[in-house]
Amino acid sequence: MAANTENNNFQDFLPLMAEKLGGDALIGELCKGFQLLMDSNKGVITFESLKKNSSLLGLQDLSDDDLWSMLKEGDFDGDGALNQMEFCVLMFRLSPELMGEAQFLLEEALEQEFKDCDFSL
Repeated sequence: MAANTENNNFQDFLPLMAEKLGGDALIGELCKGFQLLMDSNKGVITFESLKKNSSLLGLQDLSDDDLWSMLKEGDFDGDGALNQMEFCVLMFRLSPELMGEAQFLLEEALEQEFKDCDFSL
């Protein structure tokens, strides 16, 4: 039950961050979150590092089953851990409201890339 409560709090918070920060800054904040949760020796989020560091993000009440479920849901390559990209994708997937805004964020990032590119040959 705690996972649902924490998940709902997160779902309310991430879209607010996206609105206030914009796409690039939101990704930067997600990267900081990844850094807080990862095993510094392995460079990925493991079950052990998630359990050890989850209180830094207010997730200390999650059960071991909840933590394993988070890892499994985000672990696309099946290595039992989350790399930075898997973590960021998981955070977006856990926020349905933000997924609806993902198109806007993608367009914003692409526009910025095009502004920064020199197309003169």
